[in-house]
Amino acid sequence: MNQVLLRSLTPSVLGVLVRRGADFAAAEDAVQDALVEALRVWPADPPRDPKGWLVTVAWRKFLDATRSDAARRRREDLVDVEPAPGPAPATDDTLQLYFLCAHPSLTPSSAVALTLRAVGGLTTRQIAQAYLVPEATMAQRISRAKRTVSDVRFDRPGDVATVLRVLYLVFNEGYSGDVDLAAEAIRLTRSLAAAIDARHILYGEVAGLLALMLLHHARRAARTAPDGSLVPLAEQDRGRWDTGAIAEGVGILQAALARDRLGEFQAQAAIAALHADARTAEETDWVQIVEWYDELVRLTDSPVVRLNRAVAVGEADGPRAGLAALAALDDTLPRHTAVAAYLHERDGDPGTAARLYAEAARKAPNLAERDHLTRQAARLNAQHGL
Repeated sequence: MNQVLLRSLTPSVLGVLVRRGADFAAAEDAVQDALVEALRVWPADPPRDPKGWLVTVAWRKFLDATRSDAARRRREDLVDVEPAPGPAPATDDTLQLYFLCAHPSLTPSSAVALTLRAVGGLTTRQIAQAYLVPEATMAQRISRAKRTVSDVRFDRPGDVATVLRVLYLVFNEGYSGDVDLAAEAIRLTRSLAAAIDARHILYGEVAGLLALMLLHHARRAARTAPDGSLVPLAEQDRGRWDTGAIAEGVGILQAALARDRLGEFQAQAAIAALHADARTAEETDWVQIVEWYDELVRLTDSPVVRLNRAVAVGEADGPRAGLAALAALDDTLPRHTAVAAYLHERDGDPGTAARLYAEAARKAPNLAERDHLTRQAARLNAQHGL
């Protein structure tokens, strides 16, 4: 429970230090040191005011680090403004921290890592595990990101679109290491939805992203078999879907769509809602899903969206129509070969499908997907004596 509390307090504590004049990189280091100290001390001696305790300890950690640096000329000034012990101010700086971490000069991967560290309260080790990279590599990535944002004004106008993209990337990192990044992304997006002004032009997109996450996350338990293998959407046990998360996601989406300011996350959530609404795979409203993909193409002109649309067209209008839509796309797109394999199988060409499944397995971005595609190829070869 302490770790959950610490993660929830991290943004506001970091915000206090930055508003007091600490540069972002030094403040973030001090907060991380305070979190480590809290994990050591709190089990035996829990504070009455956890946030105030963290602010006091983090500020002292910052001062200690400043004293050991070359900036000794500012030392006395910093000591003079050290706050007296007592309750910390209740200012919520979470939104400003999102904007700092989603700085447009950062690469997407660096922005995601910095968001998880500074706003999510995760350790470098936890983030490295989630990304499946060495801890030293992740530490360097986060350090470079912190240096980039150190001179950014804390109250600068925020780029909500960039923040949304970072949160979307965090969610799509999936589930690995000892921190569930999908659940963490939902937690962070809830915070953003609570903080953003309802009059903001992208308010509907914040809600749309939260709905999208909830609707996808609701299917999590059914996505893998007991042996860890992937279970395609059409074969999932829908009784294992989280109906509470689906209902919440649909409610949030309906409220967002009622604002009549459609964006890509709302359109994606609408597609997810149509899948969630079908009691069986056969009852899926593929015609309406194609219409939503048409909206997504209009909004994004994304090749990946066009690839997913080809699958939906294949379901709505038949595999030949899907293959025709696929033929207009670049065959080097990720998962293009897997989609071609699926459509050829539905079109009654198991030989071509088996060959393409095997080829797609060699290109798969992860082990679980590779194993799934390999099994698909083996199944067709066994069934048809290929």
